[in-house]
Amino acid sequence: MRIIVPVAPGGSADKLTRTLADKLALLWGQSVLVENVPGASGTIGAAKVAKAAPDGYTLLQQGEGITLNSLLFAKLPYDSQKSFSPIIKAVVNPQILVVNPSTGLHTLNQYISRAKSRSQSISLALPGNGGIAHVAHEILSQRTGAQVNYIPYSGGGPATLDVLGGHADATLITLAAVTEYVRAGKLRALAVTTPYRSDALPDVPTVAEAGVPGFAVESWQGYFAPAGTPQQVIEKINNDMRAVLQTPDVREQLEKLGFKVAGGSSKDLAQSLRVERPFYAKAINAAGLTLR
Repeated sequence: MRIIVPVAPGGSADKLTRTLADKLALLWGQSVLVENVPGASGTIGAAKVAKAAPDGYTLLQQGEGITLNSLLFAKLPYDSQKSFSPIIKAVVNPQILVVNPSTGLHTLNQYISRAKSRSQSISLALPGNGGIAHVAHEILSQRTGAQVNYIPYSGGGPATLDVLGGHADATLITLAAVTEYVRAGKLRALAVTTPYRSDALPDVPTVAEAGVPGFAVESWQGYFAPAGTPQQVIEKINNDMRAVLQTPDVREQLEKLGFKVAGGSSKDLAQSLRVERPFYAKAINAAGLTLR
């Protein structure tokens, strides 16, 4: 069994998947390999799973990127809506805007003011070109006029490292990727994108609370199998993943990172995909975003 994570090691998707893989290996009595296949905004890893045998032994970790890529790329080596069988939405989580403390930025209003008065002066490390962070910040830019210099990376891990090292000023990223650095004071958190605060970092305001009323973007992480995988196999994996997610130690570990356990059925994930598509299509069209 292998789970393809289509971004570089060290980010939230990687941390989540390795946590689940360890527990699933014990439950199934077999090794569960986590394979990082970064590149092209996650489409290289997704294409690898799309071509895999539909036997339940190759899975794809994905979130809203599976929808975003289908809206951003003119052509993909797979069909986002037909090449995969949804298994489970494992967790939901905020995106969080963090800066290197050396920037001198302490609040979202200061960040927006600088980005408006000195356009492109803030370098924003993106976990991926055209991903949820990119789209969420474009929504913020549309609402506020804040313009930054986007620098795309192959995942949340590399993006975070460059902000920590002072090579980029800020990143908008899944909260779970940077929780420990914020607690240690190595990164300064300005706001979370969800309409609710995170229990992992309860002192960090929402974007809406910090001065942009009505702003709300929630990220999620889930798992998919190649299309054609038997439904009984999908349900078996779904049931076992739900069981693992509900174990106290896993739940505590994920919540400490900033994830909220979601769960639900494969049909629930399929419905969620149908609902989010028009929302992101509207935001992407308004921003004029495209990827080649």
